[in-house]
Amino acid sequence: MNSKSLRILAIDDMPANLALLGLALQDDYQIQIATSGAKGLELAQDDPPDLILLDIMMPDLDGYETCRRLKSIPTLRDVPIVFVTALTEIEAEAQGLMLGAADYLTKPISIEIARLRIHNLLEREHLRRELQRREADQRLAASVFAHTHDSVVITDANNCIIDVNAAFSRITGYSREEVLGNNPKMLKSGRQSAEFYKAMWQSLSVYDHWNGELWNRTKNGEVYAALTSISVVRDEQGQIHHYIGMSADITPLKNHEFDLERIAHFDPLTGIPNRVLLADRLAQAIAHTRRARNHMAVCYLDLDGFKPVNDQFGHEVGDLLLIEVSQRIRECLRAGDTVARIGGDEFVLLLLDFNDVRECEVVLERMLRRVAEPLLIAENLVSVSASLGLTLYPNDLADADTLLRHADQAMYIAKQRGKNRYHLFDQELDRIALIRSETLSEIEAALVNDEFELYFQPKVNMRQGKVLGAEALIRWQHPKRGLLPPLAFLPDIEGTDLVIALGKWVLSRALDHLQNWQQMGLDIVISINIAPRHLLHHDFVDSLKSGFANHPQLRRGCLELEILETAALEDISRVTVVMKDCQELGVSFALDDFGTGYSSLTYLKALPAETLKIDQSFIRDILGDPDDLAIVAGIINLTAAFNRAVIAEGVETEEHGVLLLKLGCDNAQGYGIARPMPANELAAWVKGWQPNAAWLNRKPE
Repeated sequence: MNSKSLRILAIDDMPANLALLGLALQDDYQIQIATSGAKGLELAQDDPPDLILLDIMMPDLDGYETCRRLKSIPTLRDVPIVFVTALTEIEAEAQGLMLGAADYLTKPISIEIARLRIHNLLEREHLRRELQRREADQRLAASVFAHTHDSVVITDANNCIIDVNAAFSRITGYSREEVLGNNPKMLKSGRQSAEFYKAMWQSLSVYDHWNGELWNRTKNGEVYAALTSISVVRDEQGQIHHYIGMSADITPLKNHEFDLERIAHFDPLTGIPNRVLLADRLAQAIAHTRRARNHMAVCYLDLDGFKPVNDQFGHEVGDLLLIEVSQRIRECLRAGDTVARIGGDEFVLLLLDFNDVRECEVVLERMLRRVAEPLLIAENLVSVSASLGLTLYPNDLADADTLLRHADQAMYIAKQRGKNRYHLFDQELDRIALIRSETLSEIEAALVNDEFELYFQPKVNMRQGKVLGAEALIRWQHPKRGLLPPLAFLPDIEGTDLVIALGKWVLSRALDHLQNWQQMGLDIVISINIAPRHLLHHDFVDSLKSGFANHPQLRRGCLELEILETAALEDISRVTVVMKDCQELGVSFALDDFGTGYSSLTYLKALPAETLKIDQSFIRDILGDPDDLAIVAGIINLTAAFNRAVIAEGVETEEHGVLLLKLGCDNAQGYGIARPMPANELAAWVKGWQPNAAWLNRKPE
């Protein structure tokens, strides 16, 4: 099966919901997108796809009705349909199966699992079509029925078996004589629900055909997977005469799928969860602990003395040691706890449902003693111990990544204090909190003492050789440490009201500079970064109105606000309202660091931003990294598709600019154009800037 020749039609009124999946699949399949059920029906009839991804929640024509209409069209009846939905109710799944859906993908979509399911569905569809072709051949020649490799069952109108072929006996273990007169349900394994079979018979009743995957049981009790196609054969009066069922044993394919999922989620050496499955388990554990209103421990364990064992006795002994240690840890855990190997000799433990820290300590002390017991491996007596750091949730009310980092930090303290022990994060957390408090006080004083200033980095249109404007970048003129860049202090104020105070200062000072430059005849657009907390503050729009009122000479359109993609995480609808209110004041918006957020395409669809800024982390290596080049090209194409302007930051060389122009990105900023400069130098720079000759009037390719 040549997957590149296969075409997938994605039907979603918000195509950005499937765009990330589409980007992941586009190297293997042809991807076509329809923005409504009606458009999807039109495209599918014009050129039937090999598989359809269908959103349920769409206006006008929802996913269920679209599926129903697709299945009513003869040329589309057998095209596999995969519902993409956030719904998880059994009724919703049953309704989709009754309509003939092949599978569900539940949001948020796991790209890797979705890729596997789609691959398997298409491979099964390939097999199904092959079965259909064979079924047609069987009607022409009885010999095909006798010798086909696939199981064939023929039943009468009452669904009693009247004939089977040799392949049926080979696969099931039942002879022809043993099954004649019986109902095929004698093969049922019990793995599939009554709703599943109800949907199957509904499909046969409506479409005279059903194809799908059945889990059956052989005569000796073994369960096997069968890719099955059932057809209704009617007489001249339209009454059911008999049924024909054809099945291919796809147990090896299902086992392969299971192996792939296991490889994706379990450590191949020890068989315990890996980092990917740990992330899922940790998210579930946090939610469970919240609901249960008790405590859980996130523990980071590192073996003491593992490297000397590995060096002295070899990697084979080292691997056997890791297997034994993981088994010893599991023996000390309770039902519901998790141990995961995240690399080398490092393990993470999730211990749930504690009422107090002492309960947790009892488990850890028992575990440390068990791990430290000597063991004989390949006639070598080896001994290791463990250093373990832990943090307790919700005492440490942090997100999953931060909890792991805190446990890791505590583990290093346990090592520093002598190894073969555990250390609780609380004390270190207090120390860090104290340091941060002192830093916040210093920043607050700096704002009062006017120690901050704005630098400006120009933005240009490379192809036209025109200065578009400049981005305002804050600097701290520290009395002891000198001029500090934003990363030296902005992360310290994240999540505090200082974000708002500093944001108001930046906005006010930027408007002052704009007014001065316009009076000098310099007419440019200044962009400033707005933190999510500031943007969503209740008086943000009013503050902006006051700022313009204090600078009445400013022309409309001279100010652009740059917001991070993650600015909309708290309340995307509220962010949209704020943006539209600002746009009524003549302010434009750019999505900053585009491509780095996990929901970039969702924001692109939902937020009314005029411009996207491609993050410099992608631009920096596009000359040598094909992956970054592909990402940048994809973003530029998306901006064109969504009718957005695009600008690349981090343009450091002439070659960067040439390549971006080839890709269709005209606007840029970066060290290859100009470094950030004090406000009093910008006007002179604009006047004296000489466009790069290699960029001027270059044609896109």
